[in-house]
Amino acid sequence: MDAPAAVHAQGIVKRFGPTLALDGVRLTVRPGESHALVGRNGAGKSTLVSVLTGLHRPDAGTVTFHGEPAPAPGDRAAWQAEVACVYQKSMVVPDLTVAENLFLNRFDQHRSLVRWGRLRSRARELLAEYGVEVDPQRRAKDLTVEQRQFVEIARALSFGARLIILDEPTAQLDASGIQRLFTRLRELQRQGVAFLFISHHLQEVYDLCTTVTVYRDARHVLTAPVADVAKRELVAAMTGDSPAERASRHAAGAAVPGAAETVLRAERLCLDGQFDPIDLTVRRGEVLGVAGATASGNTALGETLAGLRKPTAGRITVRGRTVRPGSVPHALDAGIGYVPEDRQRQGLVLNRSVAENATLTVADQLGPWGTVLPSRTRAFAQRVITSLDIKTSGPDQPVNALSGGNQQKVVIARALAREPHCLVAIRPTAGVDVKSKEALLGVVRGVAQEGRAAVIVSDELDDLRVCDRVLALFHGRVVAEFDRGWTDQALVAAMEGVTEQRRHAASEGGGQ
Repeated sequence: MDAPAAVHAQGIVKRFGPTLALDGVRLTVRPGESHALVGRNGAGKSTLVSVLTGLHRPDAGTVTFHGEPAPAPGDRAAWQAEVACVYQKSMVVPDLTVAENLFLNRFDQHRSLVRWGRLRSRARELLAEYGVEVDPQRRAKDLTVEQRQFVEIARALSFGARLIILDEPTAQLDASGIQRLFTRLRELQRQGVAFLFISHHLQEVYDLCTTVTVYRDARHVLTAPVADVAKRELVAAMTGDSPAERASRHAAGAAVPGAAETVLRAERLCLDGQFDPIDLTVRRGEVLGVAGATASGNTALGETLAGLRKPTAGRITVRGRTVRPGSVPHALDAGIGYVPEDRQRQGLVLNRSVAENATLTVADQLGPWGTVLPSRTRAFAQRVITSLDIKTSGPDQPVNALSGGNQQKVVIARALAREPHCLVAIRPTAGVDVKSKEALLGVVRGVAQEGRAAVIVSDELDDLRVCDRVLALFHGRVVAEFDRGWTDQALVAAMEGVTEQRRHAASEGGGQ
């Protein structure tokens, strides 16, 4: 405890325009310590990582490594000697060998030609030093996720860094892989390496870490020994849940009758490596939530319902009609509308107009004999602009000139253009302001009120509050089901895998 902290951050403030991403937060990680940083989405974790790794300069506050001020901005080599981050998505170059990845951009500083035998020998020595059993001549793309992580850690340590940030390191690992990773991390801790561990799976915090820090709404909430914080207390610190606030949080609306027609049904639906067999039903007039953190399988489930992924087993029906597995056109024809997770990459053609984007799924209705008449396209688009209150100069405005909230309304407009029986929306309010969130969720709620059905796949609590029922997924399994009126603490606990499998006032006919 007398040694200088591996990293000490104090009073860190960071703004991005009007958004306050960090509000005077602090963090201290000691040598040889495994320190967890947890919090809900938007808490400020990723922004702090960008500050600690030199990607962003704080607007206020100080950062020191081992008692010395952080390197100057832009001094990449100095930052690499202090800290490294191993992200959920591997940063190795897949077509290079392990040895080439380990010494990328530093093969031999004093020679114009690379001595490949010496490079592989140095790689073997480095891997052996940290107990990484990987052939230096193997291509990185042929390694397992676990092996790629070990290679990244070894590369970071070879620069002299003794602080490693692990951002969701277990998201793509199975149980045995997680145990091997944790065993290796404990060995490195005994050598004085410090780890900042970021994870949505709270049980892993208790399995690996000695200290935990909680951020909420860009502020520091708690730092304490893990052994002194009960799981319920940790979840409460993350959510800020209080009984007085609960009553007004959930959308008002009549309960869905138990005898209401089943619109969407999935029976023993399974996708290997993503989610185990799942049964679910969505009834007429109902909004079903599918909640889950990273690697829970909820996004894959939503994409499977919409036809983007082909299930390994199981059946999907819409109003009794079987949907062809893995077929987007067949899902559209059967009556499934879809709002993708990433509107920029999956939802919009950014250099085209609002009208063109809003009518992509109904081109067959815009003219005779397979033609598309511009007048019909603009007229159709004007109707959805009016109905969804899209703020635009007109149907011909490029969609990339709209705000994020209005772009998302265009994506939803296209999904609703064919008047689907069921709308499947994945994180429908991601990256939009509070007012736009309310409007977008109101549109989804309106689909159910019109006598159709909707599924919201999200880890955002505000998204899930408009739902009549919520299924919570953890590691590909439905672990709990909630009726309206759930508490933040109960739902987050289920999503984080710290609750037993059980039903919470579950409605009949839905989930498992």
